[in-house]
Amino acid sequence: MKREYLTYAVAFLALASCIFGAVRGESADVLQKAAALCLECCGIG
Repeated sequence: MKREYLTYAVAFLALASCIFGAVRGESADVLQKAAALCLECCGIG
């Protein structure tokens, strides 16, 4: 029972963190960094 509450609490905190980051516009930064890393792996960037 106690472990179930911990699982829900962690899931809630993860979801809240994702929403907070999206509201702050950090998803665009993450996408930009991911694209740059991908181009570096291919040897283009």
